[in-house]
Amino acid sequence: MNNPKTNSKLRIWSMGFLLLGVAAGCGDGGGGTQLGTLRVSLTDAPACGFDAVNVTVEKVRVHQSSSVDETAAGWVTIALAPPRKINLLTLNDPTQPNFALESLGETPLEAGQYTQLRLVLVGDTVNGQPPFNNSVVLSTQPNTEIELDTPSALQSGIKLIHQFTVNAGQRTDLLLDFDACKSIVRTGNGKYKLKPVIKIVPYELNGIEGFVDPARLGDYVVVSAQVNGEIVRTTVPNVNPLPNTNRGKFFLAHLPAGVNYDVVLTADNRATTVITGVPVPSSTSTTIVSTQGAPILLPASSTHGISGTVRLTPRTDDEAVELTVKQTFNNVPDTIVTVQSQPAVLVDGAPLSDFTYTLILPIGAPWLGPYTASLPIVLTEHTLQPPVVAGHYTVQASASGYASQSFNKDISGGNATQDFSLIP
Repeated sequence: MNNPKTNSKLRIWSMGFLLLGVAAGCGDGGGGTQLGTLRVSLTDAPACGFDAVNVTVEKVRVHQSSSVDETAAGWVTIALAPPRKINLLTLNDPTQPNFALESLGETPLEAGQYTQLRLVLVGDTVNGQPPFNNSVVLSTQPNTEIELDTPSALQSGIKLIHQFTVNAGQRTDLLLDFDACKSIVRTGNGKYKLKPVIKIVPYELNGIEGFVDPARLGDYVVVSAQVNGEIVRTTVPNVNPLPNTNRGKFFLAHLPAGVNYDVVLTADNRATTVITGVPVPSSTSTTIVSTQGAPILLPASSTHGISGTVRLTPRTDDEAVELTVKQTFNNVPDTIVTVQSQPAVLVDGAPLSDFTYTLILPIGAPWLGPYTASLPIVLTEHTLQPPVVAGHYTVQASASGYASQSFNKDISGGNATQDFSLIP
C-alpha cells in the first residue's frame, strides 16, 4: 500500500482500524456444546500527517457479559503467537487486492450471545529504543520511528461493548474500526500518547466507488461518506504508480445500508467537491459516482488559515482535542458537510491544558452536484447568495467529557484566529 504524503499541516480524517471477529477455543461443557466460528481481520482509514501508525496486537478476548472485568472467569482468548506488529496505514485503501483487510485468524467459539470484547496490545518497549512495539512515523520525518505511549490502563485490553451472536455451524464476522488519528494525542515536545477510539462497523463489502483525476493524487486527496456532516467512512484514492487500472480509484467500504450519503472530496489547494444523496441500498451493493474515463476533477482554490488555542478546564493531558470545520449549503437543501477534521497539539508545561491548532482551508466556492445513476454527475460551482458560502466555515473544538464550542468564521479576505475554552 502506498501512503500519501502531506505537507507540514496535520490532517485528520476519520482514520479507521478494523478488527473482524474474535475467537478462541472454549470448553465443550461435557461434550454437548454447539460450536460456531468467529473470524478476526484488521483494516484502517487514512491518517493525519503520518506515514505509519504501528500497533502490536497480542490477543483478543471475548466474554458474554458486558460488566465483568479482565480477571473474571469465562473469558475466551485468541492469542497471536508471536504478537503481530501492524502498520495500520497499509490497510487504508479497499481498492487493493486484499480489500484493505488483514486476517488475524479464526477459531471455533461456543454458540451463544457475546457482549464484551477486549483488544490487547503489547505495552511500551522496555529499553526505550527502536524498533518500538507501538509507534508513529511522521510524514515530515519519514525515517524516524517515534514511540507511541500506551497508558497502563490499557494493559487489561481496550474494552468494547457490542452484542453479537455466534450460531452453531456458522461463522460470525465482526469489524472493529480503530480510528488511529483520533486515538493519538500529540504533545508539544514531540511525544505521542495512545487514547483508543474504536467502533464496530458492518463487515459486508458494500459501499461507494469512483475515480479522482490522477493528476490530483499528489495533492493528498481524501474522500469521505457523510450523513448530516458526520463522517461515516473515509478513504484515499489508489496512488500506485502507472501502469495500474485502479490508479485514482476510491472505494468507501462497509457502509450502513439503506442510507443516502454525501460524498465529500478534499485536497491541498483544491476546492471542496460534494456529491449529495448517494444511495447505498443494501449490505452488498456498490454505487458508482464516477468512472476512470470521466473522473472527478477537483478545481483549484486559494487557501487561508484559521489558527488559535484550545484550553481545557479542568486540566488534563490525556484527552484528544479535535477541531472540525463544516460548511452549510442552505439552498441544496440544508446540506452540511465536514471539510476538515484535525487534532490539536498539546502544549507541554502550560498552566492549564492548552492546545494549539492551524487549519488551512480553501476560500474558493465548493462544487456540488446531486447523485444521478446516469454518469457523469454534473458538478457546478456553488455561488448562490444569500448566504455566501465561499470562505465561510463553522469551526468546532471538542474533547471527550467537555462541552463542544463552535464559532462562525469568514476567511475569504485573509487568515483568522479563534481561541476556545472548553469546560465539562
